[in-house]
Amino acid sequence: MITLTKPPLSPLLDRLFVEAEQSWESPGFRDYWSILSDAEKKRLMGSTSGYRDFYGRLKDLPLAVSRETGRLLYMLARSAGARSIVEFGTSFGISTLHLAAALRDNGGGHLITTEFEPSKVARARDNLTAAGLIDLVEIREGDALETLAGDLPASIDLLLLDGAKGLYADILGLLENRLRPGALIVADNTDFSPAYRDRVGSPAHGYISLPLGHDVTLSMRSA
Repeated sequence: MITLTKPPLSPLLDRLFVEAEQSWESPGFRDYWSILSDAEKKRLMGSTSGYRDFYGRLKDLPLAVSRETGRLLYMLARSAGARSIVEFGTSFGISTLHLAAALRDNGGGHLITTEFEPSKVARARDNLTAAGLIDLVEIREGDALETLAGDLPASIDLLLLDGAKGLYADILGLLENRLRPGALIVADNTDFSPAYRDRVGSPAHGYISLPLGHDVTLSMRSA
């Protein structure tokens, strides 16, 4: 059985993706985003200090992965036989739903995801409950630098980085010694995180990496 393509998850994802696409056209977001220069957008996206204010302004936006990236996450988790997954950046839980579906179809497991915006935590929990996948997911509310600093599984099979881009290298540092050899790391929008790209782009640091399309980097922990 493929949980991803059957009710209740499939129609839920269809609705959430439509809502995500429409949200980018909301007047509040357009008014805020349109006044920013390209340099300011890049600075905000890659910030290591002002991320809470920036993403707080986007609290009503799903900030979802694409449909293609969602399917990629499901396929990677399934093919890796993942049972232990960590996600940085829950938002409304669209990527979380794909990963949890893979855990279900792998026979079970545990997904830890973290989100600092309380309203998004509530939305994600509702979506996971509606999909019948909440039993596989632990949502940690708060800053990921704190929520992922401890109480982690001994071995992590897959890591998704899709929160504040400037924190990718720091989050990887928190989890690195838990990544099993062969563990996969999927990172979205790595153009805004040069420190992260430098780290996973060098085999000397224990990673093999491959850019996928224009916005996703796939890495494997090699040691």
